Amino acid sequence: MKIQYFSRPNGQVETEKVYGDSGVKWLYESLGGKILSPLLATAPISVIYGMMQSSSSSKNKIPEFIKNFDIKMEDYIPEKGRPESDPYSSFNKFFIRQFREGKREFIQTPNEMPAFCEARYFGYDSIRDEDTIPVKGKFLNAKELLANEKWTSTFNDGPLLLARLCPVDYHRFHYPDNGKVIDYYKVSGKYHSVNPIALKKKNDIFSTNIREVTILETENFGKLAYVEVGAICVGRIVQSTDLKDFKRGQEKGYFLFGGSTVIVIGEKGKWAPSTDILENTKKGMETYLHIGTQAGLKL
Repeated sequence: MKIQYFSRPNGQVETEKVYGDSGVKWLYESLGGKILSPLLATAPISVIYGMMQSSSSSKNKIPEFIKNFDIKMEDYIPEKGRPESDPYSSFNKFFIRQFREGKREFIQTPNEMPAFCEARYFGYDSIRDEDTIPVKGKFLNAKELLANEKWTSTFNDGPLLLARLCPVDYHRFHYPDNGKVIDYYKVSGKYHSVNPIALKKKNDIFSTNIREVTILETENFGKLAYVEVGAICVGRIVQSTDLKDFKRGQEKGYFLFGGSTVIVIGEKGKWAPSTDILENTKKGMETYLHIGTQAGLKL
């Protein structure tokens, strides 16, 4: 199964090079993998594996990873206190690397919503029970995602952006606007892979994986439900700050090792995903965006 997406920065359709491709296929397509996947998706195994990426020996994997995925390291700063010649003390420190100043900028036009992750996006102007997420093949709505009756009606039938982060991506996520936090809670669950191969075989991953939900009141886009979804081998979802007030572009948190997903749901009629994201989504294709570039528009 080839995973293709439209790269907005490059203006063309590209094929994703998947980290651990053979392992994911075995886990979700073979008989043995199907038997073992429920065990591997449990918290202890995923968290322990993720923690191993913080060991000093794990940094030995970094050079090959950079080479295989052609990561432009000149775009990133070293870990604090380390030299350019030996920039990271572990694979996890490399994994949560930060951009150099000026490499990414957040659009400041009030009616434009910036991309909150550097990721591959699906977008919907309205999510209802009958809508189908192409990568999942399952209905996805506020009730399933938020698992909290307090907020279901607020976000019912609203727009949705689903940003899938691959292991090769920048793994920090940011606020899309100025505003304040009005609620925060965790939802327990599993740690299944969010790779499209896995999503095609197990269609309830986003509503059954572990996730953290923050309800935001924003200046330009109304209330937003900001949902970070854990995945296999994600050691932890880390919230960078507990500030109640936030600014557009400010870092919200990051994922330790493993690809994962951030989903943002809005109130009906307040905003819509960008046109190219909507058009590509209808074709069943994700749109790759640089963080800070346009991902949505105020209505």
